Amino acid sequence: MSAAALATIRDTIRRRSGIAMAADKDYLVTSRLEPLLGQLGVPHLAALADKLALQPDGQTATAVVDALTTNETLWFRDGRPFDLVRDTILPTIVGGASAPRDLSIWSAACSTGQEPYSLAILMAEQRARLAGCRVRIVGTDISATALARAREARYSQFEMQRGLTIQRLIQHFTKDGLDWRLKPELRAMVELHQANLLALPPLGPFDIVMCRNVLIYFDVPTKRAVLSGIAARTKPGGWLLLGAAETTIGLTTAFQAEPGQSGLYRRLS
Repeated sequence: MSAAALATIRDTIRRRSGIAMAADKDYLVTSRLEPLLGQLGVPHLAALADKLALQPDGQTATAVVDALTTNETLWFRDGRPFDLVRDTILPTIVGGASAPRDLSIWSAACSTGQEPYSLAILMAEQRARLAGCRVRIVGTDISATALARAREARYSQFEMQRGLTIQRLIQHFTKDGLDWRLKPELRAMVELHQANLLALPPLGPFDIVMCRNVLIYFDVPTKRAVLSGIAARTKPGGWLLLGAAETTIGLTTAFQAEPGQSGLYRRLS
């Protein structure tokens, strides 16, 4: 396939999702899209590029972005961010309040749901501390396919073994055939919406935002745009958790790094 055709596909991905894929990632584009050509109604990738050029905002473009979106996730991913929520963030929000209040949390790029549902489990485990608080967790993702799975909240045995302790499995899930399904009261704590971080709908404002391992896929202008959108939806004094390889430094002045806490930032007033 011609370099121009591949460039058209990469441009569609970047414009629709913000994901910057260099030419050295063409192997990934090819491997993920070739199996879908029949479903997309085209005989080869060159024809797909032509179709995208004619219909840059159609259903085919949506399917292409969906196929190229990375949906790697697991329960309580990396562990420490959830410890920070429990041990550092919640005491400042709930402990400092003069009266019970609502608590709002946003899981950006939530994929198939493990992150927002991990937060729901964590909040359920902190119910004594949160007595009187109404907890609202919102998960968003650009992928309709990932969100459909998240809404089911049904996971395979292999998925359950990725980050979930046996105690939490038994307490918060029920067996569903060969799979496991999150209990209804925890599913009810999470709202799921399709959203593009480059064109966010009205959301929030939130006390806590998790946007982890997302900025690494964007170029600098896109990172700035995404952080601007997140800042606009974070309460003054609210918290942002990023991935270990991500930072707000040099990208925005809306957040300040929390001293001694890697990956944790606070929204300035």
